[in-house]
Amino acid sequence: MAFSPGDVHTKKRLFHRTDCRHAHSSSPACDDAADAAQPENQKKESPVINTRREKTKGRRPRSRKRSAADRGNYFKDFRYNKIRPVFSFYHLFDGERKNILLSTFFLLIKHSPVWILPIATANIINALTTPEGDPVPIFIINLILMSVLVLQNIATHTLYIRYFSISSREVEARLRTALVMRLQQLSISFHEEYKSGTIQSKVLRDVDSILVMITQIFSNVILAGVTVAFAFVVTLTRKPIVSLFFLVMIPLAVGLMYVFRKRMRFNNTQLRVAIERMSAKINEMIEMIPITRAHGLEKVEIRKMGSHMTHVKKQGVKLDVINAFFGATSWVVFQIFQLASLGVTTALAFMRVIPIGDVVLYQIFFNQIISAVNFILAIFPQITRGYDAFVSLGDILENPDLEKQDGKRPVREVRGGFEFEKVSFKYPSMQSHAVRDFSLVIRAGERIAVVGESGSGKSTLMQLVMGFHRPQTGRILLDGKDMTEINLHDYRRFLSVVPQNTILFSGTIRENISYGLKNVTDRQIRQAIRIANADEFIFNLPEGLDTMLGEHGAALSGGQRQRIAIARAVIRDPRVILFDEATSALDVVSEKQVQDALELLVKGRTTFIVAHRLSTIRNADRIVVMKKGRIDEVGTYAGLMRKKGEFVTLKKLQG
Repeated sequence: MAFSPGDVHTKKRLFHRTDCRHAHSSSPACDDAADAAQPENQKKESPVINTRREKTKGRRPRSRKRSAADRGNYFKDFRYNKIRPVFSFYHLFDGERKNILLSTFFLLIKHSPVWILPIATANIINALTTPEGDPVPIFIINLILMSVLVLQNIATHTLYIRYFSISSREVEARLRTALVMRLQQLSISFHEEYKSGTIQSKVLRDVDSILVMITQIFSNVILAGVTVAFAFVVTLTRKPIVSLFFLVMIPLAVGLMYVFRKRMRFNNTQLRVAIERMSAKINEMIEMIPITRAHGLEKVEIRKMGSHMTHVKKQGVKLDVINAFFGATSWVVFQIFQLASLGVTTALAFMRVIPIGDVVLYQIFFNQIISAVNFILAIFPQITRGYDAFVSLGDILENPDLEKQDGKRPVREVRGGFEFEKVSFKYPSMQSHAVRDFSLVIRAGERIAVVGESGSGKSTLMQLVMGFHRPQTGRILLDGKDMTEINLHDYRRFLSVVPQNTILFSGTIRENISYGLKNVTDRQIRQAIRIANADEFIFNLPEGLDTMLGEHGAALSGGQRQRIAIARAVIRDPRVILFDEATSALDVVSEKQVQDALELLVKGRTTFIVAHRLSTIRNADRIVVMKKGRIDEVGTYAGLMRKKGEFVTLKKLQG
């Protein structure tokens, strides 16, 4: 095709962003809930600063410019339908059609020399080969015309790129924002089922494939279509018989695409799935590197990854071969047609039916048509890949496993009282219940420790408290309200979690502690750090609060990371706190420092402690011992020791 100048596991995810103000701090529900005043008696019980904002009554909210998240809200602006991808693709450009039309207009103008050049060339040749008449004026007029058309390419090409870039980059941002928003709204069950590498591949690789498809459609496919139409119309007006050759080209190209389409789509899908699996395995490999190195299993891991990469290679080769066969077949067929066209036009010129210059005209046009059709066939695999990627986004954008909060009762205040009424829960992939017939009444401000052997249902119970899963039978009441009827986003605003595997991100200590909160002062952060017993090591760092942490805070010790996580919990002033084996991986000194911090944090708050070391829960108001998803016994530390039941058995196992 001719071109004009200028073209060319579970726990890490489980405890991530449980707080409403982490991920939903700008939502109306969170803002309303944040405005509710905390009861005075609860404020006095807590030594923690309160970062909630006061209500601005009677004020008209200031208008603001739409953010990228607003513009990318597909659940309002974009109608995605996996079954009707063409309809969805059309609505992908809602709000950007003006830029698309302008870019297409400048694309056609800048490319016009390619279409006019054959006519000008034929005019000059015909003038030179015709005895009568002066060829000089015709030569000068056509030369000036072509010079003007060539020079305009500088401005029109720049304008084309500008408007196309605006629209395509906006679509890219919308797609990725829509995926991120949907991922935030999908349930924990979805994130437990889908591997992070697969999700990452959709957000990054699939969106890139869609952008390539968009670029090809709104530049090369449009140019190819206009080239075919222009050449056909000009030929039809000058010599209709020659246009029959052009007319045959289109159904032939469509037929070739139809023959190869299914096989190419199948191979594209196989390669995409293989890459998604490989991406997931690479993420797992990176996380497992310390364990792999510690056990000297580097060669084993290399062999495992090698098998995945070999599978990707084989799928890639299959796709490349079918694409090559498709391209070669179409090229041979069209070259045969071009030779036939050359023979016919030469014969017509020899019989003086057409002038000699028209032979050149038709051959250039025919070559342009062949190049255009060949180019469409060449980029057809990329379009197929982009189409397949666009359809695959439906796995996220249309997944029904949402945590729906619309119409739920808003939560303005949480005291922290819980009542479990014969609660049972079973994971879809498991045969036995993780929690079965669990009944317990917890008073507001009570400190509850949950212990039991591995697989007894402790972590699942915490997920139920956080609302990540809902009971399949029975119900959980929060302050007398059924948790299935309340807005969980509002509720989680009063909840903080300190997990066993502390999640820190690459950023400063200040950013990690105040994550998701607005207008937090240094005084509030310092007070939270003091309560978390983290001031000693933080303020001894060269940059203090502005010290940059590496990925997952790798430069800090386990105890230091846990105390930063506690400071993050403190500054949110929660009414309900969950500790999931928060000291199980710490040494004795770090455990003592973290325990001292926890004692300050839990005062006056309902606290759930999943404990591994039973010696750390002596101060719990009650200890719940779980066995095979059921409550085996409940009591104080001293009472359970006297009872000599399952708790004592677990204690003896720890020595």
